[in-house]
Amino acid sequence: LELFDELQRRGREPDIITYNALISACEKGTQWEKALEIFAELQQRGLEPNVITYNALISACEKGAQWEKAVELFEELQQRGLEP
Repeated sequence: LELFDELQRRGREPDIITYNALISACEKGTQWEKALEIFAELQQRGLEPNVITYNALISACEKGAQWEKAVELFEELQQRGLEP
């Protein structure tokens, strides 16, 4: 997450790959709330989440015992026409 902050300080605009890596890092660190914050930020920036984004986010919620949110995200993934 420090690397992400450094990229922004240097004026680099993060892309969906960067955000996916961040969410994945949160998932591995069992920081599901931070993963959701990052997800909200990428959407605010106008980026489109992809199947990798959703998979990492669902996994982060699962590891945080946030089953209802994980199911909600899975349904959102399907509504967007993405395949898990």
